[in-house]
Amino acid sequence: MTRDHALELFVVAAATATIATAFGALAFRIVRGRSIGAQAVVVALSSTVSVAVGARVAANRMLVSDDDLQVLDIALLSAAVVAVAGALLLGRRVGRAEQSLVAAARNVGESSPLAPPPTDAPRELSRLARELDETSTRLREARARERAVDHSRRELVAWVSHDLRTPLAGIRAIAEALEDGVVTDEATTNRYHRTLREEADHLAALVDDLFELSRTQAGVIQLELERISLGDLVSDAIAGVRPVATAKGVHLIGRLDAPAPELLVSAPEMLRVLRNILENAIRHTPADGTVVIEVGAEEDRARVSVVDSGGGILEEDLPRVFDVAFRGDPARTDRAGAGLGLAIARGLVEAHNGIISVCNENGGARFTVDLPLDAIGGA
Repeated sequence: MTRDHALELFVVAAATATIATAFGALAFRIVRGRSIGAQAVVVALSSTVSVAVGARVAANRMLVSDDDLQVLDIALLSAAVVAVAGALLLGRRVGRAEQSLVAAARNVGESSPLAPPPTDAPRELSRLARELDETSTRLREARARERAVDHSRRELVAWVSHDLRTPLAGIRAIAEALEDGVVTDEATTNRYHRTLREEADHLAALVDDLFELSRTQAGVIQLELERISLGDLVSDAIAGVRPVATAKGVHLIGRLDAPAPELLVSAPEMLRVLRNILENAIRHTPADGTVVIEVGAEEDRARVSVVDSGGGILEEDLPRVFDVAFRGDPARTDRAGAGLGLAIARGLVEAHNGIISVCNENGGARFTVDLPLDAIGGA
């Protein structure tokens, strides 16, 4: 074949293929809003027709015999049928996968896991199905957390409302008695005034706890860090709660398992953590019982443990001990507050990149505060 003849065949085939492709593009534009199967058929037909027309014209230019042209036509027709069948099969597979994804999308966030896509689904759609399933899982978890927070909020409002009504009722009754002149003797009047102050202090403490809790939950605590000995913090906390322990007949015992490390912490917040834990332990320890405070360090962590002898905590209640307004077993119910002390302690410990935990041990509860030395200071 001469060069000119080859060039002529190339130009003719390219021109006919271009025309066929243009018609295919027009057809694809017409069906662009249809299903993927219809679009796949158009793509297959346009490609096959483009090749067939180019081959047919080239064969005519080459003066191929009629028998050879018939063979070529049959081959091109077979190719077109196979291409269309393949396009229909692909469209069907994609359609099934698409229906599965639509059903999955409608069930995103529901309680049950999403149905997996068909095993023959294209890889891209299978990956999209996995993403939908992961999104659904995250949404279910977010809803569960939201329900838990909402339940905790309602529980907190109920507890706080109760704890506010009790002192307010007492204050109202005492104020009315003083106002009406029911009480006249000096001793009773002084007792009423003392009770008013105690109830006011109780309300102030409750409001302070609520404010501190809101700060920990909102993550807006501004820690003013200073280097201080963990032993000094524990000593100050024990000194602060010793009058309460003495009045109840509870013995406080301190143990130093290793030299107390120095930490870079916010002393007021960490002191509040220790006092809240100690007050909780004293409250739940019977008279003549013992509360042990242990201080030590392990590798890169400082540790403070408070062990009471209050009978321990129900196993099913252990995961909720640090929840807002949780009081648990009536035998360990916090009658003196709204159940906010341990929730506040957890928030403050976590603000120091620490961990607070609880477990039962020897007929009592052990509360442990771990503070990472590397994260907040060195020993």
